[in-house]
Amino acid sequence: MPLNFHRPSSLREAMDLKQDLGEACHFLAGGTDLMIQRNRGRKIVGAVVDLSRLRGLDRIEPLGDGLRIGALARMRALETDERVRILAPALAEAARVVGGAQVRHMATLGGNIANASPAADTVPVLLALAAFVVVLGPNGERRVPIAELLAGRGRTTLQAAEIITHVELPRPARGSAFLKAGRRKAMEIAVVNAAVSLELDAKGLIHAARLALGAVADRSLVVADAEAMMRGQAPSPELFKAAATLARDASRPISDVRASADYRRHLASVLTERALTLAHKRLVAATTGIPA
Repeated sequence: MPLNFHRPSSLREAMDLKQDLGEACHFLAGGTDLMIQRNRGRKIVGAVVDLSRLRGLDRIEPLGDGLRIGALARMRALETDERVRILAPALAEAARVVGGAQVRHMATLGGNIANASPAADTVPVLLALAAFVVVLGPNGERRVPIAELLAGRGRTTLQAAEIITHVELPRPARGSAFLKAGRRKAMEIAVVNAAVSLELDAKGLIHAARLALGAVADRSLVVADAEAMMRGQAPSPELFKAAATLARDASRPISDVRASADYRRHLASVLTERALTLAHKRLVAATTGIPA
């Protein structure tokens, strides 16, 4: 199928093009997933609407105590931006392991979300950071919790001509961590990944805990039972091990060429326990000034 290429200069023009060109038209951000899927025959792509000229959508800006990140922010920017590394270290860690260096200079945060891969690296982090996704469409703008945007493998709740414009991290997540297991150290799709975020109250008890896994279900998975179990408890190795067991039990992985379902469940437990331990060390360091 020949490919028709369009490069709008405004969000309105981009939405109009998508509406006019129909289902075979796709928005193009970095193209690191879309064009591979087209070339392998996994997705019908008759036209692309390139969003790269849309100014301002690659910015990383303060949002109160948190961050507002444009959908066109590249993974390379996320892994190197000092504000991201301090306020949301798990996001910087996830961006750092997306493909190789060439991919990270092209791949975007919005594209990673919209592609809706169960093994996406940044999506579990955004779930663990309680992120909101700002979406613009013909009917106006809406602000959606990221969990409500995920509908399954390769599917989102985005309407036909809607565009992700920004991601909002409403509060700092210094006590966050991301870990990934793959069959090799670089340029690998996750066998399992895990993202966590912890907040402590004035007594040092866990005020809020958020935990998400990738590559263990048909979409990135929030482990709600573990989050509820940890709330109000004192951080400890025993508590983190118990949460890891709940993460393993919540996982619903498949067996494929990368790993068996049983091995993925085991990894879900191991990575969860390690990520919680690291997140707690970072949170203590941020509070006390003592390096983790």
